[in-house]
Amino acid sequence: MGKMDEMILVAPREDVFANETLTFQGVNSDQESIQKIMTHIERHFSEMRRGDAEENPSFKQPIPYVVIKRDDEIFVYERLAGGGEARLHNKLSLGFGGHMNFAEGLGFSDMLKLNTDRELDEELLIEESDKEKMVTLGLINDDENNVGKVHIGILSALELKPGAHVEVKEKDQIAGRWMKASDLKEKNVYDRLESWSQFVVDIVV
Repeated sequence: MGKMDEMILVAPREDVFANETLTFQGVNSDQESIQKIMTHIERHFSEMRRGDAEENPSFKQPIPYVVIKRDDEIFVYERLAGGGEARLHNKLSLGFGGHMNFAEGLGFSDMLKLNTDRELDEELLIEESDKEKMVTLGLINDDENNVGKVHIGILSALELKPGAHVEVKEKDQIAGRWMKASDLKEKNVYDRLESWSQFVVDIVV
């Protein structure tokens, strides 16, 4: 089965944003509206073939998007030419995550945790003892490009202990390194960040 035949979670845009009354651009960190949107996703999600969902802006695909933090540093990664997602080659990113899959017998919040943990485990080596806490930061929406129109990011930060070690698993596809959070605002770095990561820098740094 190709990745476009994968069944993923989606929710109707009109339900997610309550007929556009909750629509936003960039990052939304207002707790009340976050709760409303998350409740709407939980009530109205269903499964759809990924290839169909990517072409259908009347549905939003919820995407866990996790930033890895250690003191005043953020783990940054770059997709190399050998990896997938050609549109992201040479772009820098701060978020780890991906599409969500249905899990029988679980509510949406438990499915979110399951999918988030799976994505992190697939891409990174992090000792459990180095993890301090996961903090929800907000939601990401970018209706200004075709990719963003069909996704909604569920933004959180995994805070690690000082000196924690993080390693990428697919070294032929991804190069990762720690950077000072303040350096992410430097123009030569900021301009290379993919759009969701720019949104994160705007609110986190």
